[in-house]
Amino acid sequence: MAKFILIYKGPATDMADMTEEQSKEVMAKWGAWMEKVGGALADVGSPFGPGASVVDDGSSRNAADLTGYSIVEAADMNAAKAFTDGHPFLSEGKGNFSIEVYELLPVPM
Repeated sequence: MAKFILIYKGPATDMADMTEEQSKEVMAKWGAWMEKVGGALADVGSPFGPGASVVDDGSSRNAADLTGYSIVEAADMNAAKAFTDGHPFLSEGKGNFSIEVYELLPVPM
């Protein structure tokens, strides 16, 4: 099985800015997604904190609007993309959020 990283892109709300009820609702949706993915979830991942982008000319920019990641194991890209069906990060439906899916390749030695 290959590993794929799911990178969450969009203006996610900080859990600290949610009510307890909202936080429980969000975590329940994530729990349901994790249960659905099951053993294919190699790394539940982590949300990202503040970031910066360091450029090859020595300058620095604002980091991209990336908010976290998860790693799944799947037979191929189509199977990895299928894990995004019903994903709570894509629940808004207005085009403000996306999940970027990349296969993690071995480092050539």
